[in-house]
Amino acid sequence: MTPDDHARAAADLLEAERTGEQIGLLSLRHPEIGMDDAYAIQNAIYAQKLAEGRKVIGWKIGLTSRAMQSALRIDIPDSGILFDDMAFQNGGTVPGGRFIQPRIEAEIAFIMKAAIGGPNVTRDDVLAATGHVAPSIEILDTRIQRADPETGKVRTVHDTISDNASNAGVVLGNKRHPADAFDLRWVGALVFRNGDIEETGLGAGVLNDPAESVAWLARRMAGYGQNIEPGNIILSGSFIRPIECPAGTEIHADFGQFGTVGIKFAE
Repeated sequence: MTPDDHARAAADLLEAERTGEQIGLLSLRHPEIGMDDAYAIQNAIYAQKLAEGRKVIGWKIGLTSRAMQSALRIDIPDSGILFDDMAFQNGGTVPGGRFIQPRIEAEIAFIMKAAIGGPNVTRDDVLAATGHVAPSIEILDTRIQRADPETGKVRTVHDTISDNASNAGVVLGNKRHPADAFDLRWVGALVFRNGDIEETGLGAGVLNDPAESVAWLARRMAGYGQNIEPGNIILSGSFIRPIECPAGTEIHADFGQFGTVGIKFAE
């Protein structure tokens, strides 16, 4: 893809976000699309949002489970950017029409107290740079069709990365813990939709350790000249499958002693 192709794809995705009208698969429009192209499109969206006055509050990591990586035939996670207009209050309500096809995932969030970056970041570096960990919900949305209606072809990882890794929102629980207060591999959640249990999972589902996931992000960012900054929220990756959230959905995630977090989607 050319830089003009990247800019056009980013503009189309931003328009889809504004209008609520999804675009077709970029992987069909550009069969040659690769990982660097996808991140170039994401970066063009990032630059435009900054120009519009948005601020970066953190990053999300996706595709951290073996099952999701196998389904997409990749062997690495992906990442996206959290902006200030993506933060929702615990127990709050997402306004009707805010998203196109919202889903949620349960994750462990890292709130950073120090900058971290470079090609050799380790799990221990991550824990030392973390101020607190907290229960969280990530809200996903897709500005790209999940499947092409004519061919049936489904989105690829290049489509989702281009679309800011399907990132749309973040909800943090009220509890905060030191990074070493729990064995994060054993922190899990019961996730309820409208009072019914939908999913359960453990932190170990995220690259065997959520802190390893954050270390991966720091190393990936280093390749693009970026660092994780103090105050950033890092969503370390989901340990449940995405849960569909049509209008009227109420989500409650119970992480036990780690805390709870919830969100509603207005009718």
